[in-house]
Amino acid sequence: MEYFKAEKIYLKNSTYDEKWLQDRIEEDATILGLGDLVVIQRERKQPTGGRIDFLFHDPEKAIMYEAEIMLGSTDESHIIRTIEYWDIERRRFPSKDHKAVIVAEDITNRFFNVISLMSHSIPIIAIQLNALKVGDKIILDFTKVLDVYEQSEDEEDLVAETVDRSYWEHRSNQKSISILDGFINSISGKYQNPKVTYNKYHIAIGTQKQNFIWFRPRKTEGYSHVTIRIKNENAERMKKLFDEMEISFNQRKEDVFAFSIYLKEFNENKEKIGELLTIALEQYS
Repeated sequence: MEYFKAEKIYLKNSTYDEKWLQDRIEEDATILGLGDLVVIQRERKQPTGGRIDFLFHDPEKAIMYEAEIMLGSTDESHIIRTIEYWDIERRRFPSKDHKAVIVAEDITNRFFNVISLMSHSIPIIAIQLNALKVGDKIILDFTKVLDVYEQSEDEEDLVAETVDRSYWEHRSNQKSISILDGFINSISGKYQNPKVTYNKYHIAIGTQKQNFIWFRPRKTEGYSHVTIRIKNENAERMKKLFDEMEISFNQRKEDVFAFSIYLKEFNENKEKIGELLTIALEQYS
């Protein structure tokens, strides 16, 4: 291979504008390094009056990405817009996991620290664009500089302060809690005395041997996020059940499924949820 020295350039100071960059991303969204994404819409109009640069979807992982592209250095308005648009779209599509994406040519230490702090409560990804000139050609290199959620810990390894049920009743909605109770009742019909542990971070449910389901009831009425661990060999059975229930899921690892569910969906799919829990119980009973 022949060596060529590359010259770093800033698109903001060149003849290449933001539209040109968006065209390249729309042609091949894989250059962002987030996977084989589908472009749902470019310049998607928001009810607040602004337009989000890109709304992407990863159909395999059921994740939607709200991405804002900026030439030059990121600033306060760039960060605020990204988070605002992320919040709007996650409310439009509550059954999907959502991630906010900031793309800029320069993410300074100041704003990197701000984004890093926000990532503790908002699933936000920061990508720095490096434009390189090699001869008469230009190379676009997208480097992910922050993706805290990609490296999250296993639910069972998280150490959290134990609380009581009233903590979650105050923190969430009563109809959201009823989804939790529905799962507990279904498990009780298959396994006597399931273990329920109320922590500040989540509510863990399992047998006396091991936890295998983690709940986060939400303030949104009748809505909860659920993570379930199963054996690898049962993964395909789980996928089939989710498809039959028409519930989107995110397979974080081969044996971990995360999904959000409404009370209406739970009531309509009690039998299939029972099958799902039977599969999970098989490994720990």
